[in-house]
Amino acid sequence: MRERLLEGAAALVTGGSSGIGAAVCRAFAREGAKVAINYVSGSGPAEAMVREIASRGGKAIAVGGDVSKELDVIAMFERTLAAFGRVDIAVANAGIQRDSGFEHMTLDQWNEVMATNLTGQFLTAREAVRRMLHQAPLPNSPARGKILCMSSVHEVIPWAGHANYTASKGGVHLLMQSLAQEVAPSRIRVNGIAPGAIRTHINQDVWSTPEGAASMLASIPYGRIGEPDDIARAAVWLASDESDYVVGTTLFVDGGMTVRP
Repeated sequence: MRERLLEGAAALVTGGSSGIGAAVCRAFAREGAKVAINYVSGSGPAEAMVREIASRGGKAIAVGGDVSKELDVIAMFERTLAAFGRVDIAVANAGIQRDSGFEHMTLDQWNEVMATNLTGQFLTAREAVRRMLHQAPLPNSPARGKILCMSSVHEVIPWAGHANYTASKGGVHLLMQSLAQEVAPSRIRVNGIAPGAIRTHINQDVWSTPEGAASMLASIPYGRIGEPDDIARAAVWLASDESDYVVGTTLFVDGGMTVRP
């Protein structure tokens, strides 16, 4: 039996109770990590996942908190440290859409998306760095910690009707790169993941109809819609020492959306 890639590591995943975040939590637990599963409202799904992971011999906790609020993020990290003693991996995954044509987009729609998608990633990464700087690497690991910023193909692909979302993801890209450059000398690796069209609740109104699925597939050269596990496998690799020389990189997991003419 092969050695698990994240054995003994402690991870915090924001937005971990559904969609891509839930797939990442499950994948991390399968690979031996202890997982703090963040949710913003309604603890039921996160608590159910804690029980699921425990039933398979893993360890997890549910941690409530709004990533756009500084005190909530600090408390999330404190609870993770209290439970696991350290934070080796932080996945800044929480994100929202508030779609509107630009002419009719309200300031509230703009601010809400920026607060969660960009400020939330800043706060999550900052609290991770503050703690990782003061911990020794795990035995046999070359890195003090790993931070993954969940972005989107729309950090590079324009998307009419979603200016707030694309602006937030473009910001995530340079936030990730700037932070990676700053903390790499301290042996903290920062990278990004840019999912393409993934079958989650956030876009269910598109892929759940034949017409919507066909429209989505037309933009994917590989010919299938992505699944949350596609992103989770990429997250495991980036969070493991298998990718130790990967720093400041965005891994596009998109079936070729970004190379489509």
